[in-house]
Amino acid sequence: MAESMKGLRRSHRCTELSNLNIGETVTVMGWVQKSRNKGGIIFVDLRDRSGILQIIFEEGDVGSEGFEKAEHLRSEFVIGVVGKVEARSGGINKDLLTGDIEIRANDIRILSEAETPPFPIEEDSKTKEELRLKYRYLDLRRPDLQRNLILRSKVANITRQFLLDEGFLEVETPMLTKSTPEGARDYLVPSRVHPGNFYALPQSPQLFKQLLMCAGYDRYFQIAKCFRDEDLRADRQPEFTQIDMELSFVDVDDVLDVNERLLHKMFKDSIGIDIPLPIQRMTYKEAMDRFGVDKPDTRFGMELKDVSDIVKSCGFGVFTTALDKGGSVRGINAEGQGDMPRKKIDALVNYAKDFGAKGLAYLAVNQDGTYKSSFAKFMTEDELGALVHAMDAKAGDLLFFAADDDEIVYAVLGNLRLELARNLGLLDKGEYKFLWVTEFPLLEYSEEEDRYVAKHHPFTMPMDEDLHLLDTEPGKVRAKAYDIVLNGTEIGGGSVRIYQREIQEKMFEVLGFSKEAAYDRFGFLMNAFKYGVPPHAGLAYGLDRLIMLMTKEDSIRDVIAFPKVKDASCLMTEAPNIVDDKQLKELGIDINNNEKE
Repeated sequence: MAESMKGLRRSHRCTELSNLNIGETVTVMGWVQKSRNKGGIIFVDLRDRSGILQIIFEEGDVGSEGFEKAEHLRSEFVIGVVGKVEARSGGINKDLLTGDIEIRANDIRILSEAETPPFPIEEDSKTKEELRLKYRYLDLRRPDLQRNLILRSKVANITRQFLLDEGFLEVETPMLTKSTPEGARDYLVPSRVHPGNFYALPQSPQLFKQLLMCAGYDRYFQIAKCFRDEDLRADRQPEFTQIDMELSFVDVDDVLDVNERLLHKMFKDSIGIDIPLPIQRMTYKEAMDRFGVDKPDTRFGMELKDVSDIVKSCGFGVFTTALDKGGSVRGINAEGQGDMPRKKIDALVNYAKDFGAKGLAYLAVNQDGTYKSSFAKFMTEDELGALVHAMDAKAGDLLFFAADDDEIVYAVLGNLRLELARNLGLLDKGEYKFLWVTEFPLLEYSEEEDRYVAKHHPFTMPMDEDLHLLDTEPGKVRAKAYDIVLNGTEIGGGSVRIYQREIQEKMFEVLGFSKEAAYDRFGFLMNAFKYGVPPHAGLAYGLDRLIMLMTKEDSIRDVIAFPKVKDASCLMTEAPNIVDDKQLKELGIDINNNEKE
């Protein structure tokens, strides 16, 4: 039966005690990790969020009633213990922070009893995620998840203090906003007071932080909750957290400088990693040409090489046909993999087809200088030799080639490069390689919508030297946009914003909005531009993704206290769920019968 805490006050968390406290009488509280009755002496591992501490119960110290309570203890009981810190009587446990001490109990209270949990509360749980998420309050007791959330808290506070010291002001922006869909779907909230009208939950505080710059707040930040109704992945949730910032009277270099120093402090003070500064920069074009993706993982090489000029007159029709259609032929060199079994090569060919490849050409350089290839019979020895030389290949290397339009070639080889790295164990989670990717295209053409859409968002400033192309060749306009990439994952992105009304109106025009439609959606921003706007720029990090990489986890669900699963539902609370008809009636909403069923 649970007892009261009356008169009992915790003096220390478990791992706040050390051999410096030997001889002191202390009070600790927590959960029973395990209990071992050795006959006349009971050993209990007590767990709190700081770690584990061993407690010893002997009848001569704790009395017959106290010893009887200790005999009753089971996993996950919540207890309070008063006792004296002693040097551990048995062997030292080097795996525990408190492995050289123990507490000899002289009083115990059972504060709460517990049923047997549906799975063990232990690190690196092998229990299915669905069951753990159903009982997330138990899952969150696991030390590895607790360490993740403790680190998350630490990073948030390091960030907050750094930005305050840099002259930023923390300002909250609204959760109930106007729907301005341009990209991912909004989550909509019906209004009871305005029947038939809806708020939207913010996909980001973008417009409000720009308005704060218009209002003269100079430097803003917020650790902001955001919402996007999009399909989930390992690094994506319907609700997520951004470290969001905006700065006035700055250009690209100013934003990158303050964020490099933020990242350096964040990693140094939280996980002891010293990030070399300045962080490498690479243009979007260079990233695509060298790595096939706009978020390159630079922990390993295997870069793309353009061999179009080498093979433009060869006898292999797959290559020449692609070039005749305006495409390219590019390859990657899997060094030392020349003896890869055909079965594995075929699996990689099939993998490449998922990204639009019709096929994948390969060539292995044998140790004797001969070739094993899917296309060697179509090319002369000289042509093959020139190709191998262009790829910097040596005996024992394996080359893969893709031939198609650039978009498909980049997608195929960029993803194949990463798949090879995964298969060959080249991705070291303990290595942190940062990269700025800059000068993104301002626009990309959407075949589905038959118009240009913004690559980032419609408030991004074109590069000064490309402004004149907006009317004639909008697809060639580069943006003053930048992403921060860590180990092949985009952890943040931002841009210099448009602050002249005429350029913003031109941007909406290029995107296919009439002036009336643009003002209908964004009139509050456009009107603000009439009253003196400072040049401004900003950036936002995905805090969940950032912590996922810092903790070396594979999913952001492991760094979020109460995450959703793939269908955006919560297994613990069973949200989303139906609501009372009375609530729907108040909101003026009618659900059709098929949906109810």
